[in-house]
Amino acid sequence: MAEFTVRKTQVIVEEIAHDGGPKLDAPMRRAAMLAVVTNPFAGRYEANLEAAMEDLKPLGAMMSERLVEVMGGPDKVDAYGKGAIVGEGGEIEHGALWHVPGGYAMRGLVQPSKAIVPSAMKVAGMGATLDVPLGHVNAAYVRSHFDAMTLGVPDGPKSGEILFALAMAYGGRPHARMGGLLAEDVAGEDGLR
Repeated sequence: MAEFTVRKTQVIVEEIAHDGGPKLDAPMRRAAMLAVVTNPFAGRYEANLEAAMEDLKPLGAMMSERLVEVMGGPDKVDAYGKGAIVGEGGEIEHGALWHVPGGYAMRGLVQPSKAIVPSAMKVAGMGATLDVPLGHVNAAYVRSHFDAMTLGVPDGPKSGEILFALAMAYGGRPHARMGGLLAEDVAGEDGLR
């Protein structure tokens, strides 16, 4: 069993009233939760990493539950995303461990959720940031929900750590006007449209 000991967590909530245009009827809301954890694979090559995804499932569940609570309930989430920054001594594949534990935890709480959870990861030093992509929970072609949150912590990830992030949003970009499939027209059958 791989140990991913949590050093710190952070919750970020943004409420956006406008983005240079008229004030919105209801603010667009975005939230993210970050966890900085030890990387049990730092400094060595491990051929079989897949089993460690199971060890991260409790962290993914806790973070997803907290985010849904911060957002005001599952019906107040219509976009999501995930990401990881792997610190010194780690490799990009250690960030990929987050795909199942982070993505499936969010999808399990936000129903229906047919679309994949967009993701970004990188290897970087302490204080690095990551643009975590956001996409509509049921249809990848909803352009109004193409967005990102720039996330990071000043003191992480340190050498031998990983920063895991989950993000959720509601309402699409403020003043979205690039056309395409509208959220209210989503059929939600295949995760695309």
